[in-house]
Amino acid sequence: MALEEYKRKRNFNKTPEPEGKVAPAKDERFFCVQKHLASHLHYDFRLEHNGVLLSWAVPKGPALDTKTKRLAMKVEDHPVAYGEFEGVIPEGYGAGIVMLWDRGTWTPQVDDVDAALKKGDLKFTLNGYKLKGSWVLVRTGGRYPGARGGGGDRSWLLIKHKDDWAGEVDITEFAPLSVKSGGDFEDILAEDTPALWQSHRPAKGGDAGAMLATIIERAAALKAGERASRSTSASAKKPAGTRKASAARHAKAPSARKSAKKR
Repeated sequence: MALEEYKRKRNFNKTPEPEGKVAPAKDERFFCVQKHLASHLHYDFRLEHNGVLLSWAVPKGPALDTKTKRLAMKVEDHPVAYGEFEGVIPEGYGAGIVMLWDRGTWTPQVDDVDAALKKGDLKFTLNGYKLKGSWVLVRTGGRYPGARGGGGDRSWLLIKHKDDWAGEVDITEFAPLSVKSGGDFEDILAEDTPALWQSHRPAKGGDAGAMLATIIERAAALKAGERASRSTSASAKKPAGTRKASAARHAKAPSARKSAKKR
C-alpha cells in the first residue's frame, strides 16, 4: 500500500512531518530536493508520481557536471504534502533539520514512467530554481562504490545530461540556502528550540556532528539576538513617562535599601 512504509517509520504525535495521503493526479508533476542534516548530511531527491513522491537519498547532492555520477539510494515513498516541509524533526526516524533546498516541476522523457522505473533507467527534465534541464536516474544493482550493504535495487545513480544547464559549478556550494525561507540550517533551527539540541543531537561525531554543533551555537545566538531585539523594541515603545518612572525607581533603589538597613 502506498505510504505504508512512510507511516510505519514515524510517530506523528512527535514529528512535525505531514502524515499525508495519496494525492489526486495533476497536470504538472512536482519535484523537490530537501537538504537534510540528520546522522549524516544528505539531499533527498523527490519526484511526484502516482500521487506520491518517489524518493532517493543523495549523500553528496545533485551535480551539474555531466561527468559526475552521484549515488542515490531509493527510500520509501513520501506524501506529496511533504514536498513543502521545512523544519526540525525532534527525535526518532530522520531526526534532524530539513531545508527545502529546491523545488519545481519535472517532465518524464519516456512514455511509461513505471516501465522505466522497473527497467532502472528513468530520463526526465527538471524545471526548478536551482536544477534544470535533462537528467537520468540509473539503477546500479548495488555495484556502485559507497552503496553500503550492497544496496540491491535501492542503489541508483543521479546523472546530469549535457545541455545548457550543465556545468562544473558545485551547485550545493554555490546555492546552499532554502528556496522556501531563504535561510540556512541555523535559521530553521532558531525558529524551533535550539537549546533542546545541546543534549539531544542526532549527529554526535564526524563531520555531521561538528557541523551540527556549530549550527546549534549559531541558532542559539540568533534566538538570543531576537529576544534582545524584542526586549529593546518593547522598551522603546513604552511612553516617555513610564520609562522615566522606571529609571527613577532604579535610581532610588540603592538609597532605599540603605535606609532600610539603617532602620
